[in-house]
Amino acid sequence: MITRRGFLKWLGLAGATLATYSIVIEPGFLLRTQNYALTPPRWTNGLKLRLVLLADPHLVEPHMPLARWERIIARANTLGGDLILLMGDYVSGQILRTGTIPVAETARAAAALKAPLGVFSINGNHDWWDDRFAQLSEQGPPEAQRAMEANGIPVLANRAVRLTKDGTPFWLTGTDSIVAIKKGHGRFEGRDDLPGTLAQVTDDAPIIHLAHEPDLFTGIPDRVSLTLSGHTHGGQVRIFGWSPVTPSQFGNRYAYGHIVENGRHLIVSGGLGCSIFPVRIGVPPEITVVDLG
Repeated sequence: MITRRGFLKWLGLAGATLATYSIVIEPGFLLRTQNYALTPPRWTNGLKLRLVLLADPHLVEPHMPLARWERIIARANTLGGDLILLMGDYVSGQILRTGTIPVAETARAAAALKAPLGVFSINGNHDWWDDRFAQLSEQGPPEAQRAMEANGIPVLANRAVRLTKDGTPFWLTGTDSIVAIKKGHGRFEGRDDLPGTLAQVTDDAPIIHLAHEPDLFTGIPDRVSLTLSGHTHGGQVRIFGWSPVTPSQFGNRYAYGHIVENGRHLIVSGGLGCSIFPVRIGVPPEITVVDLG
């Protein structure tokens, strides 16, 4: 029979094991490749495209050091992506840290990413929130965007680009953060312009849209074949497909994975880093690979 003292020892050991796994092992050492394969609506017959997504790295010491980011970049380069897409949140809002990594170093490392059709980026909310000048002036571009562009990585902040694969065209569009500017008392002001972005599309080729926060999906029109997002980290804690806390007004609706609503498709990456607290359980850091067509 287990004694009360023995039970408390067991309970303490189990707690320490869970804490070690959730704070050290899963967020700091694990890295999986999460694959999706689909032919979205309004997709050109015969167009085959592989997308490699790196979302929410949140570089910070000691949880996501520059060396780990460089290893993730090296891994991404081996996955055969036609496009590599950086989904925002390069800086960290973590409370527990031993050091801050300048976003210029993050961007310099990202310059090593290579893909036949290019590497593209969007801004995340933390890229705005942690830029004091951008918050005070309520204007961009934020430092993270300037750093990416200085290293040859275009940032699709309310922009559209037309690309071709084997002679077949498609559009890659991206909007800025919908919660870019803190207005106080839990209120935010976005710097996204979805109508203005889609107005740059000049033909009927399929559209892939990048939106850091998946909440924008509610306003995405049928014209867009696929929307890609990050931001949620899958809730950082995910148990049997349910996340108790997500940074979304819709709760678990857009927390993670491939979501289809009224014929429209959204894929939300679980991302790489952590926000606020360095904890992950049930949703390890991931590189997201999407095969279209």
